[in-house]
Amino acid sequence: MKRSHQKPRARLSTPPQALVVTIHLRATWTGMRIIRAVVAGERNPDVLATYRDVRCHSSTETIRAALVGNDREEHVFALRQSLELYDVYQAKMLDCDRKLEALIAVLSNKGAKAGAKLSKPRVKTKQVNTPTFDVRAALYGMLGVDLTEIHGLGPSLSLKLIGECGTDLRAWPSAKHFTSWRCLAPGNKISGGKVLSSRTRRSSSRAAALLRLAATTVGRSDTALGAFYRRLSSRAGKSKAVTATARKIAVLCYNTLRHGMPYRDPGADQYERQYRSRVLANLQRRAKSLGFVLQALPGDANPAVS
Repeated sequence: MKRSHQKPRARLSTPPQALVVTIHLRATWTGMRIIRAVVAGERNPDVLATYRDVRCHSSTETIRAALVGNDREEHVFALRQSLELYDVYQAKMLDCDRKLEALIAVLSNKGAKAGAKLSKPRVKTKQVNTPTFDVRAALYGMLGVDLTEIHGLGPSLSLKLIGECGTDLRAWPSAKHFTSWRCLAPGNKISGGKVLSSRTRRSSSRAAALLRLAATTVGRSDTALGAFYRRLSSRAGKSKAVTATARKIAVLCYNTLRHGMPYRDPGADQYERQYRSRVLANLQRRAKSLGFVLQALPGDANPAVS
């Protein structure tokens, strides 16, 4: 069952009860309280506007103006049906969360890998439609490592990734085998010693899709992975940047799960310094092969290649 089940849409008439457009009611406490009040029989815009939560971006006057209109019984009936279905799905998802938590607890007791105390999470904001239990602590108790230390991997995405790949990665001798199996490595086609194509193979793997989603997310962060994504995106395009960054995240996941190697992000600045040093070393080697010597500009704190 997908966790992205939509909340009931308020459809009472035009333009009254234009709740979704005005304050995104399907994703806020304000909207759900107003919808439940409408289903219960409340129609007064002044009363409904008082259900506004302090965190709602729209003002009370804006909400009240959106609630003025003519009520139609067939739309109220449809709204009531949607609300009942929403509550049923929420109860079913809660049952799934409890079952999942119990299964992870059993695996944690069998593995008993966790020893050190779990560090504080980088992001304290709870994501939408996440399980009701502490996924990060549950995974740490089962794996003995914290996958969320890898940028781009949140608790929910890490849980899905473990569900696809498992906890034992010994089936892949190395990270290269793992990334190739996920179709994130170049698929070289060689004939007569000549590389005809190096395009990555098409794949319907859900694990690969999750890693690509993590790569897209990390591309906006001020991290080494984010700097790598942005540099490659400007040079080769976003599609190739997503694949290459997803491969890096897959390697980090493999080393963490297989060898227990902790991940520490060096930061975007450190990555840029390493990249610049690598470029200068290549230029110096190239110039030396041609009989030239590179020399930095005098008095330049950040010397450039001349």
